[in-house]
Amino acid sequence: MDQNVYSMPRIGEAAPEFKAITTQGNINFPGDYKGSWVILFSHPADFTPVCTSEFMTFASMESQFEEVNCKLVGLSVDGLYSHIAWLRTIKEKIEYKGMKDVEVKFPLIEDITMEVANKYGMMQPGESNTKAVRAVFVIDPKGIIRTIIYYPLSLGRNFDELLRVVIALQAADKFSIATPADWRPGDDVIVPTAGSCGVAKERMESKEEMKCYDWFFCTKKLSAEKVMSEIKKSV
Repeated sequence: MDQNVYSMPRIGEAAPEFKAITTQGNINFPGDYKGSWVILFSHPADFTPVCTSEFMTFASMESQFEEVNCKLVGLSVDGLYSHIAWLRTIKEKIEYKGMKDVEVKFPLIEDITMEVANKYGMMQPGESNTKAVRAVFVIDPKGIIRTIIYYPLSLGRNFDELLRVVIALQAADKFSIATPADWRPGDDVIVPTAGSCGVAKERMESKEEMKCYDWFFCTKKLSAEKVMSEIKKSV
């Protein structure tokens, strides 16, 4: 198939569908993950140091993602046997930042034809024609792409940030709010723009506790306990 027929996926669109072989068996994506949030992420190659540090981190944090109803799915353009050998090496030989005996239990997709990588715009010619960049797609339970992040080959990802993104997206959906810069659960959240001073005043008169800096910028309290309890209800 012509690798140039795919357009770059965009936020708000349905995640491109595919069937693939993985280290955990065959998957039909995103259909198999309906009802869950998913992080689909690519790495350049097996048996490389940055990728090794990332997989160890993701595997060590998998339970934290599971607590917020988020599954992990990895991909590279290497073959299945390479994946299996690499993950075995990680478990048996690699110790990094206190992590050792790390078993990667989430699926790692074989994509030697680069079909999936091309569908998701993971191949960036300016970086490499043979290796996928470090792409991250956060996909919601309805199969809609909600966040896209790309990193170059040389830059390892911040996994605390990826977890924060998943929690913030769910909080925005459940409470009809937006989250400000550097938001963490327990911080004030942003009440969506009122559109006029009158609407903001009506909200304030309805006893919704808000702090308004101006008509377009209002915040309110939202406890971490409330955020996390609502998110965990969906698990």
